[in-house]
Amino acid sequence: MQNISAIFKKEFKAYFLSPIAYVYITVYLVVTNFLFFQGFFLINQADMRGYFGLLPWVFLFFIPAVTMRSWAEEKKLKTMELLLTWPVRDVEVVVGKFLASFAFLAIIIVLSVTIPVTIAILGNPDFGPIIGSYLGSLLMGGAYIAIGLWVSSLTENQIVAFILGVVVTFVLFIIGNPFVTMAIKQPLLVSLFSYLGLGNHFESIGRGVMDSRDIVYYLSVIGFFLFLNVRSIESRKWE
Repeated sequence: MQNISAIFKKEFKAYFLSPIAYVYITVYLVVTNFLFFQGFFLINQADMRGYFGLLPWVFLFFIPAVTMRSWAEEKKLKTMELLLTWPVRDVEVVVGKFLASFAFLAIIIVLSVTIPVTIAILGNPDFGPIIGSYLGSLLMGGAYIAIGLWVSSLTENQIVAFILGVVVTFVLFIIGNPFVTMAIKQPLLVSLFSYLGLGNHFESIGRGVMDSRDIVYYLSVIGFFLFLNVRSIESRKWE
């Protein structure tokens, strides 16, 4: 646990040692607030369904941009070999990096609290679904981060890591969409694709329904891609 904490502190501080973190935060808040309030005043309903409906698509580009440097930069600067010679296990390094990215995302999501505060001033929202949706956003964001970290471990080019991160996440997001499942004739494959789709599990959460199956799904995705990340690092050690 001490090694994970050390890696976490190192990676988390790295976000704020450059202006990139502040650019990310500013862009995220400006874009999400603009898109949400543009439709909010047209619909004239005191809820955040529109905001949480945007998040899967915003995360699709935002999170790969956050994670693309995590391993790719280590490879490019030749510091990855040094990092892996430390008396820490590969899984501890991977978990430390994941927690740092997750904490950074959590801070950004918390900073969006101005939206429910504004809605509360203008109307009388039901905060139960809003709180549930925020928790669901963290779970979905964690899954996106795990995917992005694994992709970043496959290349030393940050741009390639970003593009591959967007592509892999988009495929997992769209695979359960009715547009895809309607083209499949096998009922078993339809059920499988619907379950695997990242977006499907967030739809119920976006309505404020916290289903244990959705929680288990996102935790499983996080665990699976962190496992792939560890295996990717281990294979590089053998090389």
